[in-house]
Formats: sequence, structure tokens, C-alpha cells
Amino acid sequence: MPHLNFEFNAKVENTEELEQKLIEAFNPSYLGEDDQTDTYFNIATGRLKLREGNIENSLIYYERSNSAEAKSSNVILYEHKPDKNLKEILTKVHGVKVIVDKKRKIYFVENVKIHFDKLVALGSFIEVEAIDKDDTIGIERLKEQCLQFATFFNIKPQQFVAHSYSDL
Repeated sequence: MPHLNFEFNAKVENTEELEQKLIEAFNPSYLGEDDQTDTYFNIATGRLKLREGNIENSLIYYERSNSAEAKSSNVILYEHKPDKNLKEILTKVHGVKVIVDKKRKIYFVENVKIHFDKLVALGSFIEVEAIDKDDTIGIERLKEQCLQFATFFNIKPQQFVAHSYSDL
């Protein structure tokens, strides 16, 4: 079932400092550090990626505007056990657009997922996703949550990233 996100991604230099600030202020749930490979496939609209990691393994389709600000995103997420056949099928049907490797630390504060990402070629990022899995929170509250974290982390407008990692 599709769910609604409101999210931002920002380029930062000080992920360790921001992570410590989050821990001290919110005592978030920590899922761990994930070595993730996201394989993006060629499709006509939206984005389709297969995430392979030691914590998260999902097939994710999403539609989101490319704007350098916090924005809404429509997401369909299918969590699965690792299976090389799924990647092989998707590769044969769609072809690979790009592969993104990253180290990701994953935290939750209620329904808000906070990632601290390190990508070899691109640098360090923070991503905040306010998630409504069952249509009980609503877009206005998601937006409010997301913007509160942007303020909390002191994200400046020029730090917001407009595009997906696949486009960078």
C-alpha cells in the first residue's frame, strides 16, 4: 500500500555532531549502521530502486519533485529477504540506471526516520523522512515535523539537495 512522506535531504559536513545532537535531545531509536547498495532502474516516471543492505532490503518506487527544499513523496515500499533473482529480473526488464553505495546510520523519533549518510563520491548528508504509513497523520503534520527537524539541525536553504542520489 502506498504511503505518504514529507522529507528533505541536505549536504552537511558534520554528521557526527548532528548525530550527537539528535541523541542528546530526542533519545531516538537506533536501528544501526547499514551498508547499502541502491540499484536504480530505468523507468518512464518516478524512481524505482532495489535497496540491498544488512538492515534494510526493499524494492522502492517513489514519485517526488526535484526541488531543493522539504517536499512530499508518494512511496510504495516492498520489504523482502535478499534474493539475487529479484535484481536479475529487474535488470533484464528495465536496465540499470545507476548504482549508489552508501553507509547509513538509521534513527527513528516516533514516525520520523533520520539518516546520516556517507557516500564515497558525494560526501555526507542528512535525510529526514516524516512517514505516514496508514493515513492517520496527514500531510500538514508531516510537513511540520520535517521542518522542525530542519530547524533543529540548523539546515540552511543552500544545503538542501533537490535531486535523488541517483541523479547526483
